[in-house]
Order: sequence, then structure tokens, then C-alpha cells
Amino acid sequence: MTRSIRIALAQLNPVLGDIAGNADKVRRARVAAAADGADIVLFSELFIIGYPPEDLVLKPALQADARAAIEALALETVSGPGLLIGTPWVEDGKLFNAMAYLDGGAVKAVRFKVDLPNYGVFDEKRVFVPGPMPGPIDVRGVRIGVPICEDIWKSDVVECLSETGAEILLVPNGSPFEMSKEETRLNIAVARVVESGLPLAYLNQLGGQDELVFDGASFVLNSDRSLALQMPAWEEAITVTQWHERASGWVCEAGARAVLPDGLEAVYRAMMLGLGDYVRKNRFPGVVLGLSGGIDSALTAAVAVDALGADRVRCVMMPSRYTSQDSLDDAAGVAQMLATQLDSVAIEDAVAAFGSMLSPIFAGRASDTTEENIQSRIRGVTLMAISNKFGPMVLTTGNKSEMSVGYATLYGDMCGGYNVLKDLYKMQVFALSRWRNAHRPPGALGPAGPVMPVRVIDKPPSAELRANQKDEDSLPPYPVLDDILECLVEGEMPVEDIIRRGHDLATIRRVEHLLSIAEYKRRQAPPGVKLTRRNFGRDRRYPITNAFRDAT
Repeated sequence: MTRSIRIALAQLNPVLGDIAGNADKVRRARVAAAADGADIVLFSELFIIGYPPEDLVLKPALQADARAAIEALALETVSGPGLLIGTPWVEDGKLFNAMAYLDGGAVKAVRFKVDLPNYGVFDEKRVFVPGPMPGPIDVRGVRIGVPICEDIWKSDVVECLSETGAEILLVPNGSPFEMSKEETRLNIAVARVVESGLPLAYLNQLGGQDELVFDGASFVLNSDRSLALQMPAWEEAITVTQWHERASGWVCEAGARAVLPDGLEAVYRAMMLGLGDYVRKNRFPGVVLGLSGGIDSALTAAVAVDALGADRVRCVMMPSRYTSQDSLDDAAGVAQMLATQLDSVAIEDAVAAFGSMLSPIFAGRASDTTEENIQSRIRGVTLMAISNKFGPMVLTTGNKSEMSVGYATLYGDMCGGYNVLKDLYKMQVFALSRWRNAHRPPGALGPAGPVMPVRVIDKPPSAELRANQKDEDSLPPYPVLDDILECLVEGEMPVEDIIRRGHDLATIRRVEHLLSIAEYKRRQAPPGVKLTRRNFGRDRRYPITNAFRDAT
């Protein structure tokens, strides 16, 4: 008689540290999967506590609560589907990143992650002990291999599972989004399928966690490398897959193949989910931001409205003597298009008060960036006052180009709790703004039409902190700046290689110098969703005190 098994893939959004809430998600998913005849439900890496837990997982109380939750869930599996669920697990005094198999009212088996990543955003060797090479788990008569996330990025764990009799690979993941990563994941999975000759189900976490956002996009590959199933990105889903044993091995029946968004849509949806979950999971009632009439604050406001709804987004125009009528009109236009509240708080009286207060100390000194920064800091204080009084979190609006070269004011435009654009270069901000004006992504709560006047995109960027100011007065043109920064930040390219791309040495050295001396500012910047291969923070950890420069 041909064997078969129904495996549910639960692509869900856990809340880190909310063990009871995550356990309830497990129960609801199990009920839904049972209604569709599932034999087993697979959850993502460390699902019971959320991922990545960082040093929180070292707390004995959390370890004990997670263990108790797993054992309570196990008791509920006397009938119905079994569970394969990620959890921290202490054994012989060692802490492991584990998957527990719960069935028949008990914890039937536990498997540990072997290859602990310790690069980029990952720091698992700090908190976990690597497990021994695993063997398969007998799941209702089928030998299931459970390599955990990084365990499939090299061949040894899957090779061990294949040699010890695994018939199907179920891979729980906590793989954060970055641009074009879907292809990388698929290529890694294909390589393991080819080497082992085994079919593979790749289940990924969904949701935002601090600077990381997880896109889901789970999939199943048969042993012939064909795509049997593609789950959606950016939304929760529970899919029950049907498997049959054939002469050639196990085969997953063809299922739905969601079309995955790519390019600008994927980036925009990552920003929406990252911000939305940061606000929801930290229980802020909404957000407040300075709306200047410029493109950065306009795009930030659009993402916020799309993620949270217009009623949870408050915009504030804070004009000074240097604010143009175009900026006033454009800020009003953005607020009107987004149907969000726009307050106006003029800062000129405060600027004058600071000027009077500091005039004895500044006597004999010409005005310079000091007075410009005072304006920015007054705006930061104003937004924080509104946040303190009414409760919304302040969004900052600086982009990666500005953060790279220090074109941002500490305790001014860097003042806030979260930065939507933190990992976007300026040219990407332009491209995303044009894209959003022409498209409304699925799940967006904002308008179907444009979200900002075209002039906001087309006019030359300016901080408007002095008369007739333009960004390019202080910085290279953004196409030049962004290309040099991508070479230095994303590629760590030597200066001589950047010159070969057509940039002059003086500009490269200037940008490299600005990048190096702005590290102290970036250390004090609020978090923002990771979008590129190397974001400032988890991915790129540079010393503040640093005298090295490329000598080319």
C-alpha cells in the first residue's frame, strides 16, 4: 500500500518573548490544519519564543517558560496533528536552538541546530551550543530530516540526514529579508535537493523584529528540483501539503504557486511590515513625524499610512524663515493625499530665543552650521514633546546616503524611535516614491492613487536651514554619492577599484572620510528595517575611534 502524509506549513508572525501568545498561535494553526486533514504541522525556527532572541534566550526564566509551553502543547497532541516546533532547549546544562516533535501526548524527539551562523545579522554562537549531527525523526512512519535554517547552507548536515535514512527534509527558518534574497534561498535549497536526492519543504518566518523583517515566501521542492508549492510573501498563511511515496521516492502534490513581489514592491512591503510590526508589537498608538515638503518625509509618511492607517499617523510642519512656500504647499499636498492630520508649529520664536540666549557666548563668531543644527534640534524637541504628550512614536526621516556621510543632526532630525528609510540610499528613495505614486501594494491602508505631488519628487533636495540651500552644496550629486557609498559600504571595495568605475580620487577620498567620521552618529541612530545586504548596525560594525583610511 502506498504511504502518504499530509504536512501543514505554518508561515506565521510570532512576537518575540510572548510565549503564551505564540503558543496560542500554535493552537489555532493546529486546529486549522486538523480541519484540512494534516498529520503534522511545521513551525519556524524558535517559534515558541520568536526569532532572533539575542541575549534574551540566556535568561533561565525564559528557558523554563518555553520548556513548560512545549510540554503543555505536547499533552494536547493525544489526538489530531503532531507538531514540529522551534524552541530553545537545555540539555546537560547546554542551551541549544532546537526543533521539538510533539505527538501522541508527549515530546517524541528533539533535534538541535548544528551550524550556528555568526556573521552579518546573526550572532548565534554567542548564545547557543552547536548540536551533534542529527538523524531523521520517525513522524507517523515517515523518516523526516529536520535541518534548521543555516544547516542547509552547507552540505554536511543534509548529507548526514540522507545517509541515515531521511525520506523528506522539513527545513524551519528564520531568514530575514534583503533585496534579491529569494533567489539565493532557492539556489541553496536546490543544491541540497540535488546532493541528497530528497524533496525539501522550506518554511520561513514572517514579521518584523526590531531591524529585521521576515518575508515568509515558503516553498516546496520535489526531488527532481521542480517547484511543487510557493507560499505568498508578506502575509501569514497555513498550507497543508499532500505527500505520496512513489518508486522514485516521496513526492509533494502540486499546490498553489503564489507570485512573489520583487524589486521595488518587495522593498516597499518590507518597509510596511517592518514599521507596522514595530509599532504594533511595542504597543504604540501611532506615529508622528516632521513633514517638511521634501521627498524623504513624504515617503516616510506614505509608508506609515500604508502600514498603520491615516488615523494613526500625525504629521507636523515646522516652518522657519527659510522654509519656502513650495515646501509649505507640498507638505499640505502630501497630508491631503494621505488623508492624515497635519499640524503646523512655527519654530522662528524658538530660534530667536536660542539666538538671544547664546549671543553672549557666540559674540564675534559668524553664523555657520551651529545655527542650522539648532533649527533641526528645535524640531526634534517639538516632535518629542508631541510624542510625550499624546503617545505616538517619533519617526525619523533620514536616508542611508545622509546617514553614511553624517548629513544629519544628532538630537535633531535623527531624534526618534524608528527610521523607515534608514537602509535606503537617496536614489532608491526617488525610485520608491515614483513607484508608490503609480502602485498601491497589497495590504496597504493608504490611498489607491498618488501619495505625494510630483514636484516633491522632481525638485532639488534641500534641508532649508539657510537661504537658497541645496543638498548638492555640501554633497556630491546623489547618483555619484550613492554609487561610491555602495562600493564602500556594500562591497568594501578598495579606492583603486572605485576609480575604475569612473569616479575621481578626490571625491572618493572625501566620501570615505565623511563615512568614517560619521560612525559616532550612526551608533546613536534609531533602528530601521534592514533592506540591503549590509545595513548600518547588525551587518556593519565599525569602530568609532578609527584612524585608518584607504591610502590609494
